[in-house]
Amino acid sequence: MAQASDRTIEAACAGQQTAGQQTAGQQTAQAAPARARAALLGEADFWRLWYVGLAVFIARWLETIAVGVFAYQQTQSPFIVAMLTMLRLLPMGLFGAFLGAFAERMQRRTALILVVVMMLATSVVLTVLAHAGMLAVWHLAVASFLNGLGWATDNPVRRVMLGEVVGIDRMGTAMSLDVGANNASRMVGPTVSGLLYAGVGVQGVFACGIVLYATALVAAAGLRYRNRTAHAAGTAVMEQIAEGLRLVRGERRLIGTLVVTVIYNLFGWPFTSMVPVIGRDNLHLGPEGIGILASMDGVGAFFGALLIAVFARPAHYKRLYVGGAASYCALLVVFAVAPSPLIAGAALLLTGLGGAGFSIMQATLVYMAAPAEMRSRVLGVLSVCIGLGPLGFLLLGTLANRFGAEPATATIGIAGLLALALTWRWWRWIGA
Repeated sequence: MAQASDRTIEAACAGQQTAGQQTAGQQTAQAAPARARAALLGEADFWRLWYVGLAVFIARWLETIAVGVFAYQQTQSPFIVAMLTMLRLLPMGLFGAFLGAFAERMQRRTALILVVVMMLATSVVLTVLAHAGMLAVWHLAVASFLNGLGWATDNPVRRVMLGEVVGIDRMGTAMSLDVGANNASRMVGPTVSGLLYAGVGVQGVFACGIVLYATALVAAAGLRYRNRTAHAAGTAVMEQIAEGLRLVRGERRLIGTLVVTVIYNLFGWPFTSMVPVIGRDNLHLGPEGIGILASMDGVGAFFGALLIAVFARPAHYKRLYVGGAASYCALLVVFAVAPSPLIAGAALLLTGLGGAGFSIMQATLVYMAAPAEMRSRVLGVLSVCIGLGPLGFLLLGTLANRFGAEPATATIGIAGLLALALTWRWWRWIGA
């Protein structure tokens, strides 16, 4: 009996020890994401890359609002406004796959520096032309296309660099912070653009862009990063692109992710080109009011990105991605029919929340599903899918010219929701 009691006590102690070990293991697992987030604070190259993105994002939004307001004042054509925004996306569709392949053949740090220099030079030229009173809409068209080339490199160059600097375990957190910077730019950029445009003129907007690109160049030049994967210099560019496409075709998770990307960029994102038009014609706002209205999308997206950075786990990624795209399309319909600036701003605020989920998970899901040696190529394919957006801008601009900006915007939002419903068979594999 005494021996039995001793064995019982020993078993109980062992059970308590095992339970304690399990509890400690659970606590360690729960603490891991927090440690991963904290470890980013010591990654100097991560913050340099993050700042390059922030500066370029802010400059992009400064230019987008100023270009839209200037072009509409000069032409009174919603179609031309939509086309100027479309030109920023066109290089992704035309050259995204090629840029992804080329990114594997050179040091990405060098590529990043060259891209920032090109955008800096573009802003210098536009500032000089505007100051001299010689700025024309066709100048803005050329500049939009050139800056679109820079935008097309972001996924296969800068964001691949981000992933390699932080590692795949911290990629979700890093992307949340990076998209948070993008969304902060959408919060600050349009408002600053509207105020500068009203107070100084369009040349003040482009001059501010010069300062932003110059600081981004300093950050890029200070990078210690060098490519970790082997260069593919011995492989033809077309062969590299074909390998990337074959990988996408055989991976259900990638197919589903790219299908949702195409839908968002055809039926969701193009509506941003109509914000200056609806703001002026329907809501009777000036440049300052249009800038503040456009920034509401960024405010919602910024706080959405912060929430995702703190609380999101891999199990949430699919719902954040698909749900974000669906809510974005639904809420742009609300924005289109809003009877007042207050309701329109609230709709854009909520649109930003949905857009944050989509934007953060887009590159994250593709990065996680692609082999390390092919990430630039696959992210180049992602850029191509994003680059299909010009078709959406063309459709929206045509509808807006014929029926007006309000019904055209509502129509493409509804079309986006229908497209998501009809493509469930593909995107249901995301995160599987």
